[in-house]
Amino acid sequence: MMKNILLPTDFSENSWNAIKYALQFFKEDVCTFYMLNTYTPIILNFEQAMMNSSQYELADALRETSLNNLKKFKKKIQNEFPNDHHTIKSISSFNVLISEIKEVIEDKNINYIVMGTKGATGAKEVLFGSNTVQVFKHVRCPVLAIPNDFEYESPHDILFPTDYDISYQPNHLKPIVEIANSHISRINILHVFTNGSLSKTQEQNKTLLESSLHGVAHLYHDVAHQNVMKAIDNFQIKTKINLLIMINNKHSFFENLFFRSTLNRIGFHLKIPFLVIPSTVKQLKSKV
Repeated sequence: MMKNILLPTDFSENSWNAIKYALQFFKEDVCTFYMLNTYTPIILNFEQAMMNSSQYELADALRETSLNNLKKFKKKIQNEFPNDHHTIKSISSFNVLISEIKEVIEDKNINYIVMGTKGATGAKEVLFGSNTVQVFKHVRCPVLAIPNDFEYESPHDILFPTDYDISYQPNHLKPIVEIANSHISRINILHVFTNGSLSKTQEQNKTLLESSLHGVAHLYHDVAHQNVMKAIDNFQIKTKINLLIMINNKHSFFENLFFRSTLNRIGFHLKIPFLVIPSTVKQLKSKV
């Protein structure tokens, strides 16, 4: 089945690195890649009924720069990663990033977003840039975030932390199974717990997960009395993990990990690609 992949870019090295990863990650798939660049003048008074002439000139200049850079990136892709399975298209938009991403997902039936993680400041202590965090929070589409300078490696070993508090739906597990089958991966299911036994609901969810992973290589790992960040860090040290996958569920530890006091803290040293699957996914339009 053909995939539609969205590649937001600001033409930085970090965004180019994410694009390179996507092209190799989906190398065997028939894909249309949409490179997206959004631009807005730095100062715009949206309360004015009309922009003045200098604002129009600035917008035109930004659009021209955006289109030229998209053309350069497209040529670079075709030269460095030629692939008959891949079609490259460009979108240049006068819009803010999150709004445009939502529109493109709807319009182009996007299956995955692949983007870099580095913040605009490049500060080492920041885990994810503000754009990446906003996409995690507000976009109902799987997001694959690629750390700066990460060299592509096939995801043979996937780490999937879970508290078994999620009632797994097909849209949660389908991307995981597809990736595992495509890359002949092994899924390491990491359960971090404080109590010794699972609740009845957790047991049911674990059984559902087990049946969904039938035919896919997977291992279970139980870790007691550690916080999730520490458990993931320790697992990365002991095992060669190529990809981390988490489900962004409002009531799971994902929200605690990224959207509260732990956000962007130094303690979490994530150096591998990170796939975030939203709890609810935008339903793709069926093709006629």
